Amino acid sequence: MAAKLRKGDKVVVLAGKDKGKEGEISAVMPKDGKAIVDGINIAIRHTRQTQSSQGGRLPKAMPIDLSNLALLDSNGKATRVGFREEDGKKVRFAKTTGEAV
Repeated sequence: MAAKLRKGDKVVVLAGKDKGKEGEISAVMPKDGKAIVDGINIAIRHTRQTQSSQGGRLPKAMPIDLSNLALLDSNGKATRVGFREEDGKKVRFAKTTGEAV
């Protein structure tokens, strides 16, 4: 299946504790159906001190399900993603505005 959300996309969270927050996708895991969004779904991870790192309580962005994310269009609203062919290439487009992403 084609990827509707990709690394670098601006998204808004539709459900969960961070509902309504916006961020940028930093990693996508298509096999798991999850993505990591900067500043969203933050958990505290306790790390042991080593010679190279300080250690302590470090905030870390945890994966969030792709079904709970929606792409932001040029107007800043949540939109669904469609596919169409332009000049022989398959491109993604925002369903609300109709413009290519």
